[in-house]
Amino acid sequence: MKFSDAPIGCPMDSLLQIISGPWTTYILWRLVNLESVRFGELKRLVPGISSRVLTERLRKLEDAGFVTRTYKPTIPPEVSYALSDRGLELKTILNQLADLSIKWELAESCEAQPLRQELQPSAEAPPIA
Repeated sequence: MKFSDAPIGCPMDSLLQIISGPWTTYILWRLVNLESVRFGELKRLVPGISSRVLTERLRKLEDAGFVTRTYKPTIPPEVSYALSDRGLELKTILNQLADLSIKWELAESCEAQPLRQELQPSAEAPPIA
């Protein structure tokens, strides 16, 4: 897979096309903090993903040069994945995105908290007939 199939224009478009989509950024983010991980362990670290989808996303990331796949012909075969040098360049950005998403999620939950309290009936309120 060629890294850039995007039309000339925004230089980020081809990168975002590769890393966007269901599960892809989450897989990358999980791999950022692991040196190397076997397929089954990675599947456990990404709850809810099917084996088929995980395989598809890993192949896409491998084709783009973000992930390396290591195969050992043991019984059973051992396949492990890690970020390539190109993938490791995303480490800072992925961690910053994770921090920002946590910050925004906390801010939204704090903003919603007073609203939730207003919607809850108080003990002093008369019953609604």
